[in-house]
Amino acid sequence: MNRRLDLTARNFPSAKDECETLVPHPDYDGPGSAYELAFKDEAFLLRDDMRPVRMQLELLKPELQLTEQGVRSTVVIFGSARILPRDVAEQRLALAEGGGESGAIRRARMQLDMSRYYEEARRLGRLITEASAARGQPIYVVTGGGPGIMEAGNRGAFEAGGKSIGLNIVLPHEQRPNPYITPELCFRFHYFALRKMHFLMRSVALVCFPGGFGTLDELFESMTLMQTGKSRRRPVLLFGREFWSRLINFDLLLDTGMISPGDERLFHYVETAEEAWTLLETEYELATTPTL
Repeated sequence: MNRRLDLTARNFPSAKDECETLVPHPDYDGPGSAYELAFKDEAFLLRDDMRPVRMQLELLKPELQLTEQGVRSTVVIFGSARILPRDVAEQRLALAEGGGESGAIRRARMQLDMSRYYEEARRLGRLITEASAARGQPIYVVTGGGPGIMEAGNRGAFEAGGKSIGLNIVLPHEQRPNPYITPELCFRFHYFALRKMHFLMRSVALVCFPGGFGTLDELFESMTLMQTGKSRRRPVLLFGREFWSRLINFDLLLDTGMISPGDERLFHYVETAEEAWTLLETEYELATTPTL
């Protein structure tokens, strides 16, 4: 009599095993047949009425992967995809000056001025990664996965020898992941709403650099959730007081009663990576900032 010694053996084949052993049927595996396994049937999964299932999958896939990778705490870094590294901005200014067109020169000078934010995001990504690793409780940088400020945050973490996360989104002109994201933590979303959920679910702080509509969308949705008590309050850091105070008149919102007194304390202005990290140290009683 044979005795099974492996008490943990599967009683049923896995879905993967089942798929690998399937033999195509000559009559029923053709186009239009309903014979395909439901979870392998792309046409079925992409139906409009399967949207709720697809949304569940977009919530679940990153959740499982992040949990398996041990990601518990993140700092979200977001801002414009159009902000350039300093060396690239310098090259573009030199080209513009060589061309002699005043409008091109003005735009190139502005790009060079804004490139300081790329360098600060890069240094902050490195600082967060190094300082938290030294504590034995890593905090992971998470970005939208694209170029500009997003690239800078991932790049800083990469240069510090740490992992970082990229939450990419499918756009009409497809966004390509920047090359500094940890491959097993590089995700792609169809639904903006599910992507936003994953930005916030593990975040201990949100760091917002100058940006456009997408940046403002992320900023105000996050602050609204905190203002209304739907999400716990955590530091929201706005890099560049001059930019943000010119862009948004928070005093007007207070004066007209559009926000309540105290709501302006939902965020803090910062100018440097060190200032941002010091604020997080104070908030969470972290260790002393390492020297870069």
